[in-house]
Amino acid sequence: MKKITPNPPEKTSTPANQLFTLLPDIDTETLLIHTSETLASLNVMTTDLAFQLEDSRRNVVLAIQQLIVLGELLVNRALEHFDMPDAAHEPQAAAHH
Repeated sequence: MKKITPNPPEKTSTPANQLFTLLPDIDTETLLIHTSETLASLNVMTTDLAFQLEDSRRNVVLAIQQLIVLGELLVNRALEHFDMPDAAHEPQAAAHH
């Protein structure tokens, strides 16, 4: 007697080396919020790591931590634009004296 097996699952078009994917319809504000939270977590982890290291390795981790903080600042500024009216997105003209 032959065993009836279901059809194997269809292969997706996702490359084999792609572990994580994002849904294509995620809005920009949600992406920025998750990015901000990820950077905040990285900030804490690298700060903790830096205090476990010494000398040049500590300096490298602190430099990475500073870049993470810069990324946080940039993302948080972009998030502020979602709370401001459209006119606030435009750069301010320099005052002439």
